[in-house]
Amino acid sequence: MGVTKEDVEDALNDSLKPSHLEVIDTSGGCGASFDVEIVSENFEGKRLLERHRLVNAALSAQMPHIHALSIKKVLTPSQWKPLEKA
Repeated sequence: MGVTKEDVEDALNDSLKPSHLEVIDTSGGCGASFDVEIVSENFEGKRLLERHRLVNAALSAQMPHIHALSIKKVLTPSQWKPLEKA
């Protein structure tokens, strides 16, 4: 069973309620590899490793079927605002 981009988006939206989410299927459609960029208030006060753990926990049901997950950005809304203007 392959994981779709929508499966990843739904799981992250449900769990972390992001204000920005970008999921890219880098596997060519088989659901084995994804890049993720996510902005969420749930990351406030958390170190980078804790933020990555939150993302992995949100995807716990999908992870057995994902070969590679590249978490490109895990930012708080205040960290994201300066990047939006660039």
